[in-house]
Amino acid sequence: MATHSFQPTRYYNAMGTYEPVLHIRDGDTIITTTVDAGGFDAGNEQVAARGNPQTGPFYIEEAEPGDTLVVVLDRIVPNRRIGWSNAVLAPNVVDPHSVSDLPRPDDGSWIRADWEIDLAAGTATLATPATQLGRLTLPLEPMLGCFGVAPERGQAISTATSGPHGGNMDYRGFMSGVTVYFPVAVAGALLFVGDGHALQSDGEISGTGIEISMDVQFTVHVQKGKRIFWPRGENSDYIFTVGNARPLDQCVQHATSEMLRWLQGDYRLDPLGANLLMSQCARYDLGNVFDPAYTMVCKMQKHILSMV
Repeated sequence: MATHSFQPTRYYNAMGTYEPVLHIRDGDTIITTTVDAGGFDAGNEQVAARGNPQTGPFYIEEAEPGDTLVVVLDRIVPNRRIGWSNAVLAPNVVDPHSVSDLPRPDDGSWIRADWEIDLAAGTATLATPATQLGRLTLPLEPMLGCFGVAPERGQAISTATSGPHGGNMDYRGFMSGVTVYFPVAVAGALLFVGDGHALQSDGEISGTGIEISMDVQFTVHVQKGKRIFWPRGENSDYIFTVGNARPLDQCVQHATSEMLRWLQGDYRLDPLGANLLMSQCARYDLGNVFDPAYTMVCKMQKHILSMV
């Protein structure tokens, strides 16, 4: 096990089988940085093309197709004092007849909000635009909006969207202390990280969180011969599964099916027992309803699972 410090100089706007920036091993820890969704770094200089540019990919030596890559998100911390977001909800999250009521300029452009980030206080304070909210101050909840592994069959999939490989899931639960599991589809898994949000609503309903560059630390492990179909995760209270698709009912189906597989596999529940438990105890979080593929998260409380 080793710790590697990596400073990126090149970024990718798709996840695919690209030349790795670093070879690491099971148990290794990476300390690195990410740029924001617009490609701006810790100095607020644009160093990459906009569209969730990714740091990586990192090649994990032991990872092969059919394995599971475990990514422990050790630390996710904003590394500059200004963030930005869209100020207006996305048209697809309101009734069609309400779209014209949204406060949009005549040219259809977005209204940007700027936020002052106080790392010591752990807060974001609204700087612009001027509204009745004044200098609204909110607590930080840093997360990664877009990360994952290379997809199968040589695909390169835009960081605008998501799939079984992960990608632009925009789930606010991907924060420090969380463990995430990805299905490995190519040799080395090829892990990408990026798209930091200082704060975000459920659903990413304006199309952004508070977009910001990050200092990121993560640790990787490989579960040999363990096949999963969709991303999984866990925190101190829940295990969860992630479905990425559109329409919304399809990503619900993916997340629910993956949870059934997990309960019948690792937790060795019989099929009827797994169905019965989920019918009363499953909980759902909305990851995003803005991106080309929506994201739904199915959760089970660990204290419930400890009783079965």
